[in-house]
Amino acid sequence: MTLTYNLYWSFRSPYSYLITHKLVALERDYDVRGNIRPVYPLAVRTPEFFDGRDPLWYSYLQLDIRREAEFLGLPIRWPRPDPVQMDMATRTYPKDQPRIHRLTRMGVAAAERGRGLQFLDEASRTIWSGEVDNWHEGDQLARAAERAGLDPDEIARVVDEEADRLHAVIEESQLAQRAAGHYGVPMIAFNGEPFFGQDRFDQFKWRLDQQGLQAR
Repeated sequence: MTLTYNLYWSFRSPYSYLITHKLVALERDYDVRGNIRPVYPLAVRTPEFFDGRDPLWYSYLQLDIRREAEFLGLPIRWPRPDPVQMDMATRTYPKDQPRIHRLTRMGVAAAERGRGLQFLDEASRTIWSGEVDNWHEGDQLARAAERAGLDPDEIARVVDEEADRLHAVIEESQLAQRAAGHYGVPMIAFNGEPFFGQDRFDQFKWRLDQQGLQAR
């Protein structure tokens, strides 16, 4: 029997990028499949989360993501541009967020076509690897969609024509995420248990093994 899990994941989260290759390998090698549920980052959902943060929070984050990427053998650089637009004068996040809203809708559309994890993998590499500047321009995301086994023209059409419906799906996923036990990403929900953070992958795999995970 195929085991299933829910994945709550954000395009702005470096840790979401850093766990994705492990999930791709897991689904390649074992009879398990994720229900891919992209969500908006906290900077969009609850921007006040960052108010009053100790400066060490940000400096440690930058150190930790570089160290984790080095440990995993993955390239990383903060995206250029950031998927979430910030008003640098006020250090606030405008309500209008063209990049992250469109990205997240693309993730939902890919998931609806059964290629969600593949698109997250390809798109996050484009955004986070440091190999691409201005990832949002030209055909960068279209090529990521194509590598993920999708028709980029169809994805673009659906993202534009069904924006309100896809937004509603994202908001429903955000409610489901909280109901499953956490608000952060990446978060895996399996068998009634939340696993928050890329560093919980091994514990998630351990639970899968307990439930009879079978190699392909």
